[in-house]
Amino acid sequence: MNFDRLEKNICDNIYEAQLKLGYDKRPMSLNYMASSLIHLLGADVTEDVLDKFADNVSARLGKLSFRPIKNGFCITIPAEGTEYVHSQYNGSSFMAKLVETVRKHADTEKVLALFREASQNVSINDINNEEFRYLAYFPNKTPDEYYYCISEEEEMDGSIHASYHRFIREDYEEFDF
Repeated sequence: MNFDRLEKNICDNIYEAQLKLGYDKRPMSLNYMASSLIHLLGADVTEDVLDKFADNVSARLGKLSFRPIKNGFCITIPAEGTEYVHSQYNGSSFMAKLVETVRKHADTEKVLALFREASQNVSINDINNEEFRYLAYFPNKTPDEYYYCISEEEEMDGSIHASYHRFIREDYEEFDF
């Protein structure tokens, strides 16, 4: 069992939240479906596994706590862990650009251009289902390993802006969009 992928995912989620909402020196709770934890850990999720994970990351993220929720666990990262991400985590400049672009209510073409700018090895597929219009990801996992489902939303003035949802590959495949 490898804890690195779950730790990276937690840090990536904290980093994304801090980009969107700002850093407020507080603990943060993240809800994970059991299936996502299984994918990230490569093992069944038990309290013993979560305790071992918490011990493994405590020097960086502090003393994590876990609470069962429907179909998963809520993981609470203490303030020292969110501070670690804020001050030490070398998050993705791609993520910072994506959050800023979406924050400005950019249209879909600007968002897709950002993916193309981040890597020549990007896959952009038209999925055009009732929830999302595009799937974008980097097959070589550079700048990151996530699958981004991009939707278009109409503003009150009639303009269209893009938004996204980010998934690990295994979750995206299980959702069968």
